[in-house]
Parts: sequence; structure tokens; C-alpha cells
Amino acid sequence: MESKVSATAQPRYLRIKEYILEGIRKKEFLPGCKIPPELELASQFSVSRMTVNKAVRDLAEAGILLRFAGDGTYVAERKAESPLLDINNIAAEVEARGHTHSADVHQLETIAAGEDIALQLGVKVGTPIFHSILVHREDGLPIQLEDRYVNPVWAPDYIVQDFSRRTPNEYLMESCPLTDIEHTVEAILPDARELAMLEITAGEPCLLVLRRTWSYKNLVTFARLVHPGGRYKLRSQSRVKK
Repeated sequence: MESKVSATAQPRYLRIKEYILEGIRKKEFLPGCKIPPELELASQFSVSRMTVNKAVRDLAEAGILLRFAGDGTYVAERKAESPLLDINNIAAEVEARGHTHSADVHQLETIAAGEDIALQLGVKVGTPIFHSILVHREDGLPIQLEDRYVNPVWAPDYIVQDFSRRTPNEYLMESCPLTDIEHTVEAILPDARELAMLEITAGEPCLLVLRRTWSYKNLVTFARLVHPGGRYKLRSQSRVKK
């Protein structure tokens, strides 16, 4: 890949970082493959090896590159990542990584709320609610099993959506702006159904996110989101109160 050397005042190490990131985005530097040696990059950009080392070190600390003494630097295998405290569209997250999102719709039906789900949705036992089960994929690989329950009062057209073309999140954000969110996160061992739907082997741990979402004061949806631990990670950032 040819470097694009800019004549701007941008620090040189940032130009090298952008060159490497651009190569990853364009799939010229593939996950698991070695990037050019530091001496080669130093010559290519007419900079010192120390400058290249700073760029490579920053990307390694960010989890984008892996460095091995005496062997070289490789592009890390990237896990799918989702901001923990945000209400995000998983399709948009996947596409932002330059990958393709798809979804398998396993279930979309109206059911009577059982005791546990009625408690989670704040409705009476037996109340008709919507239930959907989807598997979200990134470049064909399952990254999330979404088991969702929805109060029809706040999202009446949920049951007629084609969730192979748009995500439940996308419809819900249009139907009733989601304003508040509650998360519970834990590590689990998936059951037989989850193993099959996520296409993973027995004993592989998963991340379970239990999510309840409100539109202003109205409890709209409760979702059970299961992610293969080896393919997914959750990220959270918040400001410390003083």
C-alpha cells in the first residue's frame, strides 16, 4: 500500500497511525497478519524509528496491534465491541467496523406474559405482549442472541416488522424515543439452545446483558442479550462525580 505523506503540520507519528489504520480498514493489513517492520516504515515516512515505535505502541495499547519481541507486529483479531451504557443499533455498530450485519429471525409472536416477564415489563400476568428472538451476525458470524419482550401499548407495530431488514432497536427508536436504560451484566454458560443458535461449543462462556428500556416514564421493552465471550466485549466510560 502506498503511503499518503501529508505536508500539513500533523505530527508524524499520527500520520503513521492513520496509515496503519487505513490499511486495516481497507483490509490491506488483515487480522493476524504482520504489518511492515518499523525500520521499513521509518524509511517510507522519512522519520526516526522512535517515531514509528510511538505510533505502533499507541495502536498496541489500544488493542489494534499485537507486538511480539523478535517476531514483529501483527494486526489483532478484533472482537465486536458495544458501548455498555448506550442504546445503540447493533447493525450500525457492525457497519461502523466496516463489516456486514445480518439477522436471523427465529421468532416473532404475541404471547401472554408469564410471571417473570410480567414483573420485568411492569404488566399483569397474562397481558398480551410481543416476543421476538433474533441472532445478529457480523460477516456471517453470530455475535448476539437477542431475546426481547415488548409492551404493545408503546410499540403497536412491532409485531409486523421485518427484522431481517431492520433491527428491533431501529424500530423502537422511531416508534417511541428510548430515554432511560437499565443494564445487568454477568458471565454465563449457555444452554443447549443458545449454543446451537450462537454456533459455539459447549463450555464456551458468554456475556449476558439484561436490558430494560423506558420511553420517558413508560417501560417499553425487556431484552435478554447473549454474546459469545470470545467474539464480543462491552465497553463503558463515564465521568467521575467530584
